[in-house]
Amino acid sequence: MNEAIQPLDRVAIAVGPFTVYWYGIIIGAAVLIALSLAVREGKRQNLGKDVFVDLLLYAIPVAIICARIYYVAFEWDYYKGNPGEIIKVWHGGIAIHGALIGAVITAIIFAKKRQLSFWKIADIAAPSLILAQAIGRWGNFMNQEAHGGEVTRAFLENLHLPTFIVNQMYINGAYYHPTFLYESVWNVLGFFLLLALRKGNLRRGQLFLSYVIWYSIGRFFIEGLRTDSLMLTESLRMAQVISFGLIAIAVFLWIYRNKKGFANKRYEDA
Repeated sequence: MNEAIQPLDRVAIAVGPFTVYWYGIIIGAAVLIALSLAVREGKRQNLGKDVFVDLLLYAIPVAIICARIYYVAFEWDYYKGNPGEIIKVWHGGIAIHGALIGAVITAIIFAKKRQLSFWKIADIAAPSLILAQAIGRWGNFMNQEAHGGEVTRAFLENLHLPTFIVNQMYINGAYYHPTFLYESVWNVLGFFLLLALRKGNLRRGQLFLSYVIWYSIGRFFIEGLRTDSLMLTESLRMAQVISFGLIAIAVFLWIYRNKKGFANKRYEDA
């Protein structure tokens, strides 16, 4: 039976030398959906409709570059011997934490140049960000990557997963944890949590910090199941270290901004 299982085709469209992969389509759809939600909420918050479009034009290339630098830095043993591979992003190898760091730095500079509040922009974007991450993980599903350790088919079926997911987790003769799915579900739950918190009219910055904390908690535990982690040492997974650090920073900023009066404005305040 297992020999008959074929993975889903990674290629969506192939016309001559022109090839479009499902990974790219899914990531593109995630960005467009997130952008539309951010623009809609931004307009409700009296931000011009071009604010998030303009921000995205800067943030996307910076995020990709930072995601690649992050990945290469922690796989340097390979890349120092294969320097020609460093720029070949299409061969795989980008890290979401690197992308997020690049995007946040870009947003801080962008907000300063536009004389806007970074925290206001970040709060508006937070639900969009986590939803984009939830959708984007399905690109990993199509590529059969970002999975966990080996499990049995019975284990996957006991999770009541659709057959197409179970079959796609059959890779090189074994079944694996669908950690892409675990993170996607966690992020969808986070999306609805942030929408609920937004109605509570939190202090400025707290919605974004809630996103950082929620995502990082999930990533910390899910990363422990994965088999492709970037390692800081032989026993420390980089994503877990970063996640723990981000939780600590977010909690510190939450308390510090409240104590110093930097978060007196509310989400709905003009």
